[in-house]
Amino acid sequence: MRPIEPLPLHHSWPLYELRAHLAPVLLDPEIARNDAALAERGLGLWHCDLRDDRLCWTAGVYDIFGLERDLEVSRSLAVSLYAPESRGPMERLRAYAIRHKRGFTLDVDIDQADGAGRCAMRLIAAPVLDAGSHVVGLHGVKQMLPRGARPSRQLDPTIFVML
Repeated sequence: MRPIEPLPLHHSWPLYELRAHLAPVLLDPEIARNDAALAERGLGLWHCDLRDDRLCWTAGVYDIFGLERDLEVSRSLAVSLYAPESRGPMERLRAYAIRHKRGFTLDVDIDQADGAGRCAMRLIAAPVLDAGSHVVGLHGVKQMLPRGARPSRQLDPTIFVML
């Protein structure tokens, strides 16, 4: 993991910037709506319902975490797969995002459940607000990063080139 302290200042962003942080995904609507195409590019979409911490993942997120695609994943299992040095910063930014209604971007390390080893992942998260402007969930994108990738606050647009 490669965070810069203090985390909220360097990794948090206001919700009105959401489209800018997800711009590469939004460039090609066919890819953005195609679970298999996203997974092929090391991308997955995710949602966490804060009422019960239920997770909803597309195939690419299961692949990043090294989990079977039909497995019902608890948040505690997912969090346990974050490398210890990534888990704390992710949890702090998650709490900050919920408390302040802000999105965040963080590069983390994941210890894949299938034994494939450690991989780097870019986590982009934004709160979901209800009609009363209360945070009821988080959602976003998870992107597997190539080995040795430099930290960044943006998705790598080169992954959207057809293979």
